[in-house]
Amino acid sequence: MNNFKTILISAISFWVLAGCGASKPVYDISALSVKTPLYSTKISPLKEDDLKRWSHLDLVKDTVPGMSVDKAYAELLKDKNGVKVIVGVLDSGVDIEHDDLKSVIWTNKKEIPGNGIDDDKNGYIDDIHGWNFLGDITKENLEYERIIVNKDLVDATTYQVAKATNDKKIKESLGGKTQLEQMLAGTTKADSVLVKHFGKSGYTAEEVNAIDSQETELSQSKNIMKRMFSFGMSVSDLKAAIQEQLEGFDAVINGDNLKIDYRKVVGDNPNDIKDTKYGNNNVMGPDKEKILHGTHVAGIIGQVRNNAIGGDGIANNVEIMAIRAVPDGDEYDKDIALGIHYAVDNGAKVINGSFGKDFSPHKKWVYDAIKYAAKKDVLIVHAAGNDAKDLDTENNFPTDSDDKKTEFVDNLITIGALNFESGNKMVARFSNYGKINVDVFAPGVKIYATTPNNTYKYLQGTSMASPNVAGVAALIRSYYPTLSASQVKHILMDSGLAITTNVIVGGNPDDSRSFTALSQSGKIVNAYNALLLAEKMSKNK
Repeated sequence: MNNFKTILISAISFWVLAGCGASKPVYDISALSVKTPLYSTKISPLKEDDLKRWSHLDLVKDTVPGMSVDKAYAELLKDKNGVKVIVGVLDSGVDIEHDDLKSVIWTNKKEIPGNGIDDDKNGYIDDIHGWNFLGDITKENLEYERIIVNKDLVDATTYQVAKATNDKKIKESLGGKTQLEQMLAGTTKADSVLVKHFGKSGYTAEEVNAIDSQETELSQSKNIMKRMFSFGMSVSDLKAAIQEQLEGFDAVINGDNLKIDYRKVVGDNPNDIKDTKYGNNNVMGPDKEKILHGTHVAGIIGQVRNNAIGGDGIANNVEIMAIRAVPDGDEYDKDIALGIHYAVDNGAKVINGSFGKDFSPHKKWVYDAIKYAAKKDVLIVHAAGNDAKDLDTENNFPTDSDDKKTEFVDNLITIGALNFESGNKMVARFSNYGKINVDVFAPGVKIYATTPNNTYKYLQGTSMASPNVAGVAALIRSYYPTLSASQVKHILMDSGLAITTNVIVGGNPDDSRSFTALSQSGKIVNAYNALLLAEKMSKNK
């Protein structure tokens, strides 16, 4: 179960999820740092319109830990013109036909559409809007499953860890299946009671909240459905999500994925980095419904601002390059390495990576690709992951530190996720953290953005926090193009708002820690401050 891109459900919580070294900067910008203003920890109820764009709001003015994007546009960017910035979205695919995205999709002007010729001689035929390294794959194995089946790829220790992981997943799936079955039964019964009460199936959360009854069954059904509606999904979508996760648990319990080689559809050798002639130019893949994750990520970064439909993107001057390399399952190291190379070679200045995994048999290929991006001055923004674990002791690949202590590059920034509540619930209950290996936090809960077929949804995860930061990075690179990828990384970290209060970690009220201990910067990204600092640094060059 890849919790970067699937639905996690338990009897206690339900989240739709979509996934740095301690070395010092090579330059001193401490004198330019922007001070953190005082703010209220009062939690103001968010109206629906504000919730849809809370990551754009301001911590001081709106009492939610947004990134002050609206303030930045209103006060700092209104009379400025930026340059176009290409952002590579390495993900499940992007709906390039979406009304809120099609005007910002990157087009390879060196390629003649549909002629079956590699006009620009980059190795990819008719790559008009990007490249699809997955071919017709949508489902994939998890990396630990691939290791169990192909033990010769790794050392004995790694194999034993993978096998132990599989045993643990089976045990967890057995427990999770029981909980979900109970949850599905309770939801179905409550829905039936409420349908009878209202005389219709399309009742709303407001109608449920308004029920005033002491009748036991109706009162219990109200409470159950209030919780269901709090997940931000319709009843039918919720039931479908639960059923899909049940099927996922069954697959783990029965060992189904150990019996299937999904990769054979592509036809390449995933263990040969020199075998590059594979995939196709269909960046939407074979099934639009399966590219929800990548379409949402793209929308967070660049869905058209102020067009009165859907949500607003963070960056107003971007082109989204779609690189399909992340399936429903774990991505292959080869696809990620080649995807990074593709983005860099075709002009991306920012790459978003909302994916991750615990095992990486060919991690050197990805390390080399990250180094290549650093050499070409490309910033990589990566999701920290959604397991509520400490990355200073546990794995989440790819990373920029092989020993969890020292970075080997300075162009990768790792992002934890924030909740929309200030105060001690500020950190998303699922977010990974790490004083050394997570760099900064950004909004990642209930983020509203584009989904396939001209729809919009709330999704949550560090997968959503990462593109929020990628959007801010794109703003900086657009309006201050002389600043390097490394400088942009440290601007994002140093200009953030410092949070010094204690916060709940992992959703556990008994685990309260100083926010400063959860990331290298101890801060939350702030676009307004970042642009102020970028202005100062740009003048000092």
